[in-house]
Amino acid sequence: MEQLSGGFLLCPSKPGAGKHNLAKTPPIETLCVTLEWTIKQVMECVNANTCGIAIVVDADRRLVSTVTDGDLRRAILQGLNLSLPIQELINRKEAGPATQPITAPVSTDRGKLLGMMRRYVVRHIPLLDSEKKVVGLARLEDLVDEPLPIQAVVMAGGFGKRLLPLTESTPKPLLPIGDKPLLERLVEQLRDSQIKHINISTHFLGDQIKERLGDGRQWGVDINYLSEKNPLGTAGSLGLMNRPKEPVLIVNGDILTRLDFHSMLLFHNDNKAVMTVAVKQFGVKIPYGVVETKGIEIQGLIEKPTTPFFVVAGVYLASPEVWEIISKGKRCDMPDLIQRLIKKGKKVISFPVSEYWVDIGKLEDYEGAQADVSSGNF
Repeated sequence: MEQLSGGFLLCPSKPGAGKHNLAKTPPIETLCVTLEWTIKQVMECVNANTCGIAIVVDADRRLVSTVTDGDLRRAILQGLNLSLPIQELINRKEAGPATQPITAPVSTDRGKLLGMMRRYVVRHIPLLDSEKKVVGLARLEDLVDEPLPIQAVVMAGGFGKRLLPLTESTPKPLLPIGDKPLLERLVEQLRDSQIKHINISTHFLGDQIKERLGDGRQWGVDINYLSEKNPLGTAGSLGLMNRPKEPVLIVNGDILTRLDFHSMLLFHNDNKAVMTVAVKQFGVKIPYGVVETKGIEIQGLIEKPTTPFFVVAGVYLASPEVWEIISKGKRCDMPDLIQRLIKKGKKVISFPVSEYWVDIGKLEDYEGAQADVSSGNF
């Protein structure tokens, strides 16, 4: 059995690192935080290290706790103040059913690590040296070199009217972002996430999309096209597929994001959801002082508050049973599909997006995405 040494880390050093082999360790400090860090700082650490976890350590780098991507997204949904120390989030975890982190000696072989992950239903195991200091991390994705057990559907059939005249003779997903079309970037992102089978729904100028991407062989994926003879709405093209055997990742073709699809799938499965909807938090600023009243008495006044809302981010995970309520060849929009699932008592959950995200629906959004790519902010 191959063993791990302190000089290696089972975690890709950057997004899309390719095959899950032992990668030269990014400094272990890039994974470690202390109790003085804020929740927001830890979130930035997790987004930057791309391993889906931050390891909380003391001054001697001995393990205190772990904070996963899922822990942080649940904190966002609960409205937890992100400027609080990470200790607050850890306290909430310890008050729940969670146990202490599972760890292993750094010399543990792959087979034993896999067995531990399956037994304890975890995807990360901090690796400790003889002094119980954290020296590495074992991650499930790097122990098992397999594609994600999902396929993807990219919705690319819209007219893109809000981007006219740019979309007069070019479908919106083929508009260039930097040196390549938006849709090409999305295909590469799916491939780098180990998603090998991609369906693309087409309608307006669909032949251009097929000519550009072909069968996907150039990117190492298999591309199938769902051609809409008539516009079927934002979810209707799903009815052109046979009922899948695994969850399906559905992505709007005009989204530019660094969303972690692995984490979204884990969140979906962990919560036994039928549909998971990616959401982005936005603040609506009220330009006046808001008065809190009880009857005629004023209880308080908040000057120009910002009210947070979650909005749909154009990325979804749908379990196979969703296809039971989709009619083939009939128009269906995603909000209608979600409402029907809720009405039937199916579990629909939200998954907050903390990574880079922009919906390229308007000219200013397109120009902003271009600027982000050229400046390296994406």
